[in-house]
Amino acid sequence: MYNKKVIEHFAHPKFFGKIKDPDIIGRAGNPRCGDLLTLYLKIDKKTQKIKDIKFETLGCAAAIAASDMICQLAINKTLEEAIKISFQDVSEELGVLPPLKIHCAQLVTEALRDAINNYQPDS
Repeated sequence: MYNKKVIEHFAHPKFFGKIKDPDIIGRAGNPRCGDLLTLYLKIDKKTQKIKDIKFETLGCAAAIAASDMICQLAINKTLEEAIKISFQDVSEELGVLPPLKIHCAQLVTEALRDAINNYQPDS
């Protein structure tokens, strides 16, 4: 059902964990399947780039793999660049998710947008 890339990101996620004192947190959940995702981001105040990003996800293999992939795609991007990452970008980078699992790619982009929309830079 899953390709090697999805299994690799599920079995060995590079961005799993929690950041102590994150600058922003984004959350998303899917009540139908029970997937829950929290993203933690540290932002470089001068460049507005994501300098660190981690996730905690309760969900299936596709949800965990998509969480890891959104982090990989967003790290070192400006907030303006990161908010443009689409669920298609996540799915394609994972080597195309099965149709029943596309919602996982949508979930992770929702969490990233939630985080970015919640960002309030220090004045």
